[in-house]
Amino acid sequence: MQYRPLGRTGIELSALGFGASSIGQEFRQVDLQDALRAVRVALDGGINYIDTAAYYGRGMSEIMLGRLLPDLPRESYYLSTKLGRYAPQHFDFSPRRVAESIDISLERMGIETIDIVFCHDIEFVDVDQVFEETLPALRKQVELGKVRWIGVSGYPMQIFKRALAETAIDVVLTYNHYTLQNDRALELVPLCQEKGVGLINAAPFSARLLTDAPLPTWHKATPEVRRIAAAAAEHCRERGSDIAKLALQYSIAHPGFASCVSGSANPDRVAQWLQWMEEPLDQSLVDEVQAILRPIHNWAYCEGRPENNDPSEY
Repeated sequence: MQYRPLGRTGIELSALGFGASSIGQEFRQVDLQDALRAVRVALDGGINYIDTAAYYGRGMSEIMLGRLLPDLPRESYYLSTKLGRYAPQHFDFSPRRVAESIDISLERMGIETIDIVFCHDIEFVDVDQVFEETLPALRKQVELGKVRWIGVSGYPMQIFKRALAETAIDVVLTYNHYTLQNDRALELVPLCQEKGVGLINAAPFSARLLTDAPLPTWHKATPEVRRIAAAAAEHCRERGSDIAKLALQYSIAHPGFASCVSGSANPDRVAQWLQWMEEPLDQSLVDEVQAILRPIHNWAYCEGRPENNDPSEY
């Protein structure tokens, strides 16, 4: 396992991070024992970074982690959670809710300190409130010793550029923006390096778009995007490979990101990812697949409030 520095924090994260949304049944019903084994397989395989959120499973992900984390040496892993989003349409970034959310997350997971806390999906709300009220309230939690570092997470590139320009944050978590199909997150690499801000990538499979699995009903991919992505997957199969393998290897390879987060409640799937990490990246296949994907290169969609998105990006 490769480990990379996270901005100015002084810590190093595993190149692959474990995303705990799946163990909270965020996407499907799961076997709870399998879900717990998936986390153990990740940790035993050298992964030292776990990412969760109060939103995932409406608290279930954090509760599941609370079955494991108290029995682990605290120095053996780094943990991030998120606050501000608590249900699909329920957002609360008020300072009072910040303090409550931190205390609840700590209790659920049975720990005393959270390494990183992100403001979650801030594109759905007034970003000015997040910058002017939520982040200062989070800094107070740092002063109290309950949190070590703070950051923002979400989808549109515009929110990160504003946050880096207007606030003092420690970490950024972006998803779906450094994959075989979309590399807009590369715009953030020099900005974060200049500020000493840690940069974490998530969702190398772009919500199954870059896999052989059927897309979830909520996926925003257009018919053209689906058709071209399916053609890329078929090309990988013809070459005796798997587009998911290529997607994972590609997304974890860039040294500009401290970690690439992916999650599963299937321990065999996690073990497979760890195996793929040990295999060399087939650059010629990457080139062929990206040539197929070129018509939809950097395709994206509007997420959250329109004013928090750049229309030129979708």
